[in-house]
Amino acid sequence: MSGIDGEAAFEALRRAMAENSEEPEGPARNARAEQLLAEAEKLNIPLAVIEALGHQLKVYNYSSEKAKMFVPFARLLRMWDERPEDFDEYETHSLHWVFKWMTTGMLDQPHIPLAAMEKWLGEMEHRYRLAGHSERAVRSAEYSVAAHIGDQERAERAYAAWLAADRDSMADCHACELHEQGWWQSQGGRDEEALELWAPVLEGQFTCAHEPHAALASSLIPLLRLGRLEEARAHHLRGFRLVRSMESMRGAYADHVEFCALSGNEARGLELLAERPAYFTDDGHPRSRLDFMAVVALLMDRLVELGPADRPVPGPAGRSWTAAELAAHAREEALALAARFDERNGTTHVSERARARMAQRPLVERLPLGVRAARTVAAPPVAPQAAVTAQEPDLAALIAEARRLSDTLQPNAVEAWAAVARAAQGAELDPRDLAEIADHEAMDLGPEGADLFERAAELYEQAGDPGEALAAHARAAYVQALAGEVDEGLAAVAGPYDEVLALYAADGTGVRQTASVVMSRARILMRRVQETGEDEALSEAEQAVREVLALVEGRTGDDVRLAARVAEAQAMLAELAARTGDVETAAELFTWAAEGFVAAGLPWFAVEYEARLAGLLHHLGDLAGTERALRAALEHGGPHLEPIGRAQLRLQLAEVVGGRGLAEEAAEHALEAAHWADEAGEGPTLGAWARHQLGGYLVRIGRWAEAAEVLESALPELSAETHGDGVVVQTQWWLGDCLSELGEHREAAERRLQAAETARHWPEQHDHATLAHLAAESLGAAGLPAEADRAYARAGGLWRELGNVHGLIRSLRARAWLALRAEDGADTARELMAEAVRECEAALGDAEADEEARPRLIGELGHTHRQFGDLLARSVPEDAEDDSIRAVLEEALAQVAESIVLFASLGADALDARTGAELAAGWLAADLSRPAEAAARARAVLAAYGAGGGDGEGDDGTGPFRRDAEDGTQQARRDADGGTKPTRRDAHDETAQARRAEAEQLLALMEEQEG
Repeated sequence: MSGIDGEAAFEALRRAMAENSEEPEGPARNARAEQLLAEAEKLNIPLAVIEALGHQLKVYNYSSEKAKMFVPFARLLRMWDERPEDFDEYETHSLHWVFKWMTTGMLDQPHIPLAAMEKWLGEMEHRYRLAGHSERAVRSAEYSVAAHIGDQERAERAYAAWLAADRDSMADCHACELHEQGWWQSQGGRDEEALELWAPVLEGQFTCAHEPHAALASSLIPLLRLGRLEEARAHHLRGFRLVRSMESMRGAYADHVEFCALSGNEARGLELLAERPAYFTDDGHPRSRLDFMAVVALLMDRLVELGPADRPVPGPAGRSWTAAELAAHAREEALALAARFDERNGTTHVSERARARMAQRPLVERLPLGVRAARTVAAPPVAPQAAVTAQEPDLAALIAEARRLSDTLQPNAVEAWAAVARAAQGAELDPRDLAEIADHEAMDLGPEGADLFERAAELYEQAGDPGEALAAHARAAYVQALAGEVDEGLAAVAGPYDEVLALYAADGTGVRQTASVVMSRARILMRRVQETGEDEALSEAEQAVREVLALVEGRTGDDVRLAARVAEAQAMLAELAARTGDVETAAELFTWAAEGFVAAGLPWFAVEYEARLAGLLHHLGDLAGTERALRAALEHGGPHLEPIGRAQLRLQLAEVVGGRGLAEEAAEHALEAAHWADEAGEGPTLGAWARHQLGGYLVRIGRWAEAAEVLESALPELSAETHGDGVVVQTQWWLGDCLSELGEHREAAERRLQAAETARHWPEQHDHATLAHLAAESLGAAGLPAEADRAYARAGGLWRELGNVHGLIRSLRARAWLALRAEDGADTARELMAEAVRECEAALGDAEADEEARPRLIGELGHTHRQFGDLLARSVPEDAEDDSIRAVLEEALAQVAESIVLFASLGADALDARTGAELAAGWLAADLSRPAEAAARARAVLAAYGAGGGDGEGDDGTGPFRRDAEDGTQQARRDADGGTKPTRRDAHDETAQARRAEAEQLLALMEEQEG
């Protein structure tokens, strides 16, 4: 192959290797690297073969086929030993760099003898010394060998020597070093020290291809052990997103499965296993397979413990698996792999660690993650009842305790009487005891308990308590009404009502029994109100409730039951007031009712009314009162709240505190709401809504990766029919924002286009236009210029229809920048930018009388002229002649100068925009060899800011979109930053400093030229 042809082919090969490097990890990328090596060998260029071997080695290392990397390395090393002059500086560095991969990579392959590793360690040390490198990387590799085989003393020595040695170009990156150092500390039980070492990696100060991915995974169990649960949750959601698509990170993936097994998220763990079926069998990296199979065994043991053991689970392909079967298989595989390592190492260290990992116990009973997952934990088995003899003292004690609980209206009174019933089987009980057993069993049955209430009434009669018998008859009537037979219930209560009043008047029964009957009648009348809403029903119900109050108020004493009657009656009156539209009175009465229950020592009864109160106060605009009521309901409900009630209260509280700008606290409540909705079996409905809300709050505080996981989890269960298409669109919108921030631009575009397609059918088209614009932004960032141009054109048409000139102008500017990147697109780019200028000038002409709109349009026109100038300056071909270059630069300078005039007319509000344009004009003047003009521009900037930096407000765009002056990318985002960005004043101060520094640099250069 000729020299010219060979060089061209070599450059094409390099481009192909660069493109392959960007492909996802896996066998396909590895196979392409093998093809490229074959092509390199045909070029007869040694460096081409060296680079292709290095590329092959790297893709093998970042895949599940790590075992293949030793062959290309051995060939590279042989080529180096034979002809080192064939290696350029970069490949020389790379050869020594990957020496570390080979030495420590041998640890992961149990078929490679320990003696071979020690030999390679010595070889590495020798070659590094010859090349003049520090021993830091050598000592790090030695530490890895010693730590792997369990030689604690040698590992500590090597660890200390590693840290003491100088960092040089062969040292691992800061991120990888800190991760490994933290891992060593965590293995020694020093979790706090580990997390301190990991902090710069976790916070993004140091990153690399595998960090913070690995550090986030390693931090999970230490965080659980330390009780730092919020961080553990965040690290799992953020970290799993990073490792999900990386085939080479099976060890980190295993850490996430382990986290799920130890935090009560077994269902999430199963989902992770299902996503990566190849991890069960990929054998190119035995050590990570050992880690994976160990945590699979751990998770399966947990599922077997929770039951049932025969639940189907994802496992190795080719057959179906139950939890018990996979537990046994995974344990066997893990221990077999560990035994191979130990046989090679001559120790038992690897097996001991594997057994310890599989034997771990949960660190947290249940850590809500916010993502969708079915509950795997079955209802706890009912413990067998201890044998209770019918001896009088034991039974008497049970009855006394049950009676105490029922007399004081404790939540577990029904269960206590059920225990009495079980213990009393075969024993002789008096009618009173039997009556109370039947009474409470009926209460437990609800609408199905009418017959048992009647049986209880008979027993109360036999016990000589006619008042309580009438109360039981009244309770039977009430549950009849609960079953939908309101008129029948009202008829059934009439007799007991008349009888108890007569009996009470004759001192034949007490206030408690009489109040019970009167309250049952009032409850039935309230049911009729709820069904009919008629004025007559309202009046009768109110009269009945006031009769309860007239009977009981002033006579409660220490009787908790009577105090509860007063509070319940107040709540009934509140309900009636709310039905008549008297919201203020209703709120006051619900407040009294709740306070009454709390004062009686019955806070759990207050929850329902505090929740109602919160709704009324929210309606009245009393957000502080709403928040107080919701917090009180959660506090008073305590452990007695049903999961669905917890979910609803938490979600309402999230919305209230979120409305006050407390997005972090709102996210905590939404997280709890999602968890309790799942527990209640309402995951697809209320749970999905809670996840939607949680994702939104996470977006507001900039926790993009967590928000993306939550929103992606919510979307499959959100539907237009159940939640409304607006919720679905908003979720996709937020998710698009997250993916954009995470650099996943193609996926962001897909979400935004999906949302735009739904919004296309709405009567109001602003959201449609904005989403189309956002999708265009993402398509451009994803390297799809043609698709981006179409989306911007679609958005521009919508902006025009809406009369939104700012959106139209920005879509035109964005299209101009896209056109400039295309081959022969300069003329199109120029015409699009000129059209943007014309549209803005036309809008200014229409807005002459609108003093509010005019300054914003002037600013928009200023930015358009400025961008026009930038675009023209960048449009000059490199091979153009000097005269044509000069003509275009003159035109560019004229556009920027026009923008300066426009910004100046806006005064201090556009100071930063004006000075930015002044500097751009100065550099253009310098390119045109006019140093005096350039220097004058620089001095104008310095004068504009003066000693104090000026007093302008800065400029971040005049609407929902902002421009990146470097590449013209258009960006749009809903106002969801939650105050996490710098203030305008801070931004202005930073801009002022940067402007002054650039102006001083320009001025110095121009003065030097003039001199």
